[in-house]
Amino acid sequence: MPHLSTYIGLADHSEKTLAESLRAVAGGHAAEADVFHTCQMLAQWSEEHRHRLAPVIERYGADDDVTEPERLHADGLAEVRSGPVGLLRDLQDLHVLASLVQTTWTVVAQGAQGLRDIELLQVARASNAETSRQLTWLNTRMKAAAPQALMVDT
Repeated sequence: MPHLSTYIGLADHSEKTLAESLRAVAGGHAAEADVFHTCQMLAQWSEEHRHRLAPVIERYGADDDVTEPERLHADGLAEVRSGPVGLLRDLQDLHVLASLVQTTWTVVAQGAQGLRDIELLQVARASNAETSRQLTWLNTRMKAAAPQALMVDT
């Protein structure tokens, strides 16, 4: 089970990075009320995923040497961009990170099924479902932001 701990660590770390990134975008685009409030709520979801994962980490451990989300965060969301195009690009960066989170939960769920670990399976499935909702909102918000960002000179 040493590789399971790698993916549990990746899930925990990438959820943390997603929550931090969502909060950064919320603060950086606070003038967009829906972005501010929704990103804050979605960040709370990611933190709740980590909270639910904590007992599993106690059992299996979590490989702390996971740098992919950290690298993505530093390259994409260490600072938010300004203006309509900046918002669109920040939403895309969040989408990429949330996609990593979702695929990680998918892999963890498969491992949980193989181990017949019901608790881990429930955590992975519930977290994956909420991550899917995060991605749906990001897609919808990108569609709303794109016309203004791409067609209007600012």
